[in-house]
Amino acid sequence: MPLLPASPPPLSLSRSLAAAAAASRRGRAVTCAAARGAASSSSASFDAAGFEAERLRLDAEARAGMASAAAVAGAEAADPKAWKWAIRKRVWDALEAEGVARDPRPVHHRIPNFDGAAAAADSLGRLDVFQDAQCVKVNPDSPQKQVRFLTLSGDKKLLTPQPRLRTGFFSVLESHMIPIGCVPEACTSVGAAKYGRPIGLDEKIKVDLIVIGSVAVDPSTGARLGKGEGFAELEYGMLRYMGSISDSTMIVTTVHDKQLVNDIPVEKLLVHDVPVDIICTPTQVIFTNTTIAKPQGIYWEKLSPEKLGQIRILQELKRRIESETGTTLPCGPSEKLPPTAQRRRRKRRR
Repeated sequence: MPLLPASPPPLSLSRSLAAAAAASRRGRAVTCAAARGAASSSSASFDAAGFEAERLRLDAEARAGMASAAAVAGAEAADPKAWKWAIRKRVWDALEAEGVARDPRPVHHRIPNFDGAAAAADSLGRLDVFQDAQCVKVNPDSPQKQVRFLTLSGDKKLLTPQPRLRTGFFSVLESHMIPIGCVPEACTSVGAAKYGRPIGLDEKIKVDLIVIGSVAVDPSTGARLGKGEGFAELEYGMLRYMGSISDSTMIVTTVHDKQLVNDIPVEKLLVHDVPVDIICTPTQVIFTNTTIAKPQGIYWEKLSPEKLGQIRILQELKRRIESETGTTLPCGPSEKLPPTAQRRRRKRRR
């Protein structure tokens, strides 16, 4: 488990915002608002308010479902997911109690944002594996915002998923696609959807590095826990299907030191759980030398019909594979949807 000390951050999103604001006041920068006239018609007509409202609705709906699942798992000792929820809750509680949690709050049932997230990202930005990468896939969560900024600022291709994959699939962003002064906005979920180019399953794209959010991670094994929805695993599986990544594609997570744990039982991990090769915190870089096997694709026998019904791109992929192979793919056990999701689905049927 080799460690590298973190050194002072070379580039900061907050400093970039401050510099851009100062330059704008001096009249030497083109503001984001002024540059929109040069943006594509698709981004110019993008309904940012509507997108954000829908994202927040889905976020609240999903977090309610995760809270319900956690409560059920906690009440049933025999639940195979109970140990995961116990570790997640311990980490979320610790981040809040020790004052290192940052907005959006509370951090429970989220990839938690934390004090020092930018420093952890900057440590990643100094690694050869990041500097040599031409295309980086980064999750859309708040603590990885600086990673997305460094990717675009370094003239790399950024691949980022639409939140929870329910409003689309992946978006590709490159600095030349973004109006002058708008890179910080492009690092948000709204900005990625606004300025990014949506791609489909037929896109030929090679991903050189994956950056993934975590709730807890074990530095001795590379075992990782997300927030409990499984989207990181689905995204990884679809990229494997597209041929965009392989076993050799490095996986990095940026977390707070208090998210490092030593009690994730590797023998209880599932076949679709994604391990990490490198952990970057505000104070250190850890190479896990993980021996945990990486997923080889989508494990349909683990995917519930409810989850499949929520994600259009997965439905498309399932139909495509069944058509190509002439077989019917298996389906996983049913799971209970959040009450809000059930009500909305009933209303749409009327």
